[in-house]
Amino acid sequence: MRKILQKIKLPILALVVALFVSGLLIAFSDPKVLALKGDPLSMIAKALSIAGSAYWALFRGSIYDPQLADTGFFGGLYPLSETIVVSTPLILTGLAVALAFKAGLFNIGAQGQFIVGAIGASYVGFTFELPIVLHALAAIVAAIVCAGLYGGFVGLLKARTGAHEVIVTIMLNYVASYFLLWLLSTKAFLREGRMDPIAPEVLESSRLPRLAGQDYRLHAGIFIALLAAAAVWWLLNRSTLGFKFRAVGANAKASRTAGISVAKSTTFVMVISGALAGLGGAVHILGADHALTNEVGGSFGFDAITVALLGRATPLGTVLAALLFGALRAGGLTMQATTETPLDIVLIIQALVVLFIAAPAVIKAIFRLKNVEEGQAIGSKGWNG
Repeated sequence: MRKILQKIKLPILALVVALFVSGLLIAFSDPKVLALKGDPLSMIAKALSIAGSAYWALFRGSIYDPQLADTGFFGGLYPLSETIVVSTPLILTGLAVALAFKAGLFNIGAQGQFIVGAIGASYVGFTFELPIVLHALAAIVAAIVCAGLYGGFVGLLKARTGAHEVIVTIMLNYVASYFLLWLLSTKAFLREGRMDPIAPEVLESSRLPRLAGQDYRLHAGIFIALLAAAAVWWLLNRSTLGFKFRAVGANAKASRTAGISVAKSTTFVMVISGALAGLGGAVHILGADHALTNEVGGSFGFDAITVALLGRATPLGTVLAALLFGALRAGGLTMQATTETPLDIVLIIQALVVLFIAAPAVIKAIFRLKNVEEGQAIGSKGWNG
């Protein structure tokens, strides 16, 4: 338990400092606060009130809203259900990036792999008529296979030709985005009677079941994401293949000398990473959106990089970081609507959290800590944290 607390101490303190700095930005960017500059006490009181109102709105939009509790306590938990819905694909894409980090690779292509997975799941979902459960499984398998091959192509290129995975994955993000846009103009994918780029909705038999009734978007995808996180933990800490991944990430030359095939490890880890990101796309389509559009990827793949960094490239940390980002994204809309606080403040909070995580010396200096575990650098040696 002490070891776990030691590991989460830095992210928690980074979040606290990020919220404090963001609160200052919220307060002192408000004209009402600046108008009181002649009265310091009133100015401070007004600043605290405005920042407090913004964060209360953020809480109401992401965790619990008493105004929605007319039908009982659970009615107020609707914002929490939305946080989980947003977090679910982030967990899977974050795991895709984190697993590659462990093997010393930068998988910047989770966005493209997510899109390819969504394409595969959508096509199976609206094209075939299969029994319930079997249909969803078939769509998920299609997403995993398509995205796994898409990610594995990057690993194969790196293993055989030495192509840098950062450049290749960035380029493949563009390929996936424009390929999706082209697909949505074809007869096979464009919804009948529509001119805008949108595919038919996946059939009911392929959709993931709702967990809290039809009024809530919360679906079974969260269990799939948590199982995937547990599987990644087992892979990295209990399997021979995971040991090889970590060994290659720590020192590729030493691993090669020890008889580990770096080429195979590189290819396999990218296949699995791609499959995880594709699973995120499948869960998003089958559980939340139900229809493929040119905006299906959103920023899930890019946010996954930040989630993996914040989660220290560990499965548990990635899950917690994804939930935090999901809460910020879900609550940010309520904060903007009720307090007129710019939604960009949420992006500032995210950026500040990552900044303070990447600079542990700043947190140590602020809180005068001596034993905060410093984050591991990402480089050719990968993540060891």
